[in-house]
Amino acid sequence: MSAPGDREDDCVFCAIASKDPSADRSQHVVHRGSYAYAVLNRYPYINGHLMIVPYRHVPDLTALDQEETREMLELLVVAERAFKEGMKCQGMNGGWNIGSAGGAGIPGHLHIHLLPRWNGDTNFMSTVGGIRVVSQSLDMALEVLSPFFRNEHR
Repeated sequence: MSAPGDREDDCVFCAIASKDPSADRSQHVVHRGSYAYAVLNRYPYINGHLMIVPYRHVPDLTALDQEETREMLELLVVAERAFKEGMKCQGMNGGWNIGSAGGAGIPGHLHIHLLPRWNGDTNFMSTVGGIRVVSQSLDMALEVLSPFFRNEHR
């Protein structure tokens, strides 16, 4: 049995990548590059929760070519700057999960998470109430972060 995203035809990241760029705002795509794109997580752990995703449906870092690897790293650097300068964060978390055993929710399509963090931003709502409290809408986060990816703050 395959997990969600194992096949390109049922992969949310492939679906976002294949949409016309005119749909980017509604999909919360922050930036489209040549080999990868940056998108806000639809189910964020915290406001600004961003993912860097290669267009190509690959399961892990070893499957990336040099251009994809370079652009993904460049987008992570831009995202770090956007979080520091645009969102005034005090720290960050980031990483990726490879395969179902590694905790990947969409194991077939590599994606790297980057999350801004602030002192005192943790709460127990997820543990106690089974819900998350996010203090900024995806649309507001898109407005704050997008200019950094358009070379306005590089």
